Amino acid sequence: MSNAFIWNEKCERMSRSELERLQLDRLKTLIQRLYDKVPFYKQRMDECGVSAKSLNSLADLKNFPFTKKTDLRENYPFGLFSEPLSNVTRLHASSGTKGKPTVVGYTKNDIDMWSEVCARSLGTAGARPGDILHNSYGYGLFTGGLGMHFGAEKFGATVVPASGGRTQQQILLLQDFGSRILCSTPSYALNIAYTMEELGIKRDTIKLERGIFGAEPWTEELRNQIEEKLQIEALDIYGLSEIVGPGVSMECAQGRNGLHIWEDHFLPEIIDPKTGDVLPIGEEGELVFTTLTKEAIPVLRYRTGDISRLSLDTCVCGRTTARMQRVRARLDDMLIIRGVNVYPSEIEKVLLALEELSPHYQLVIDRKKALDTLEVQVEVTEELIKHWGHFDNDRVELSNLSEHIQVLLKDNLGITADVLLMKPKAVPRSEGKAVRVIDKRKEDKAQAEKANAKTPVSSKGK
Repeated sequence: MSNAFIWNEKCERMSRSELERLQLDRLKTLIQRLYDKVPFYKQRMDECGVSAKSLNSLADLKNFPFTKKTDLRENYPFGLFSEPLSNVTRLHASSGTKGKPTVVGYTKNDIDMWSEVCARSLGTAGARPGDILHNSYGYGLFTGGLGMHFGAEKFGATVVPASGGRTQQQILLLQDFGSRILCSTPSYALNIAYTMEELGIKRDTIKLERGIFGAEPWTEELRNQIEEKLQIEALDIYGLSEIVGPGVSMECAQGRNGLHIWEDHFLPEIIDPKTGDVLPIGEEGELVFTTLTKEAIPVLRYRTGDISRLSLDTCVCGRTTARMQRVRARLDDMLIIRGVNVYPSEIEKVLLALEELSPHYQLVIDRKKALDTLEVQVEVTEELIKHWGHFDNDRVELSNLSEHIQVLLKDNLGITADVLLMKPKAVPRSEGKAVRVIDKRKEDKAQAEKANAKTPVSSKGK
């Protein structure tokens, strides 16, 4: 067994039988709470003919209704809360870019639980009490910054609440404060690395050893890029605000083979995204979570839209909790280009396999003559520019490289795409979540709807 640092020995190494008994007890309490305090869930359970008395085993959960993001939006702002606002310590909300924001709340006990699972996650990543932690997750309504901040303080780390942006200043703080742990989105970690290169700042002027990255899907290829550029160990953390925020699960430094789910608080399932049927352990499908201990806004069988699989195999770190495979893709992110389904992460994997390309890219989708089009805009590396001496789109070498990428995308993913090779720094850099997809079809539709709304309807006699 590994000499891994375990923050909470009792909970992280609980036997499966003991854990399942605890989960069932907490699940029964949760179901009764939702039935008694949240009219939405009472109605849904009545429609399904289930109640707390229907739970004789964890397997019986499959008979209960799902919760979706649309349910949170339709009950905006506080319709799914099971506690009065007088008992709610804090509110967070999404950006609301796809409609009304999703609102989540926390009681004092919820904040304590959230801090606990984030502290466990830090220990799982190889942090130690006394470490200096540089937190570049965004603070504010986004749950990332404050979630990791409170968890790090509970853990016993010294927190640098850098938030996002002002990258040059952040590098200065990394140099002067000597932070050992970096928390950020993976795309922002790359932004830091490339800014250091551009400014001629040597890697040995910072003391980073580990990075805890999440809030956006990322591939193994992107992990390799981060580890090479920053010379750190890059580990994945998972969370979403509807469940709690960051800290739902964490990849361990010893195994690096799936993320440990803190199952005493979050009960996972994998379902077939089309039928809703529960899939056996090991099969890939949509990840579903039930919050077992949340008070302000507990959720039942929340469909995350994330594609993953579960494993109960023994981990070398000694933790006994189930592990989830790193999220491969999000159902919401799936692109349909001329009848072909593809995820941005799959395109990223193809691009980052080529040494001539940097990890900075955007996918631009449009519709021309009633057909969907995809343009892959990707930067070439500084090394390639130096080798050629200058950047010229008419060069035979660039033409050959573009055609080679087109063939790879067609052969590997079945998609037809235009490839636009760009100079270094041409793609906008991320100071938070990376904007990988620009869908002009949606922009055009929104503009048309806005224009129609302003056009007066003519009437007879005028």
